Amino acid sequence: ISCWNSLQSLLSSMKQACEILTRDPEGGAARIPFETFSFLYSYLASIDGEISETEMQAFLQEVQEQADKHFGMVLIRHF
Repeated sequence: ISCWNSLQSLLSSMKQACEILTRDPEGGAARIPFETFSFLYSYLASIDGEISETEMQAFLQEVQEQADKHFGMVLIRHF
């Protein structure tokens, strides 16, 4: 359960980061470049310490596959 709570907290933080960093108008898709998303997610996950490197890489791979379909942009619905 601890790992699940950590993941939910991290994803909530990533949603907030997308909403803050996006150039989309308020209420829009809150897109950010995958590179930015990946950097922030990796940094926050490493600080958290509950998410393994393998889990982190698998998650980022899934998000990147979705972002590649949207010109390299991550949408909140991708995670």
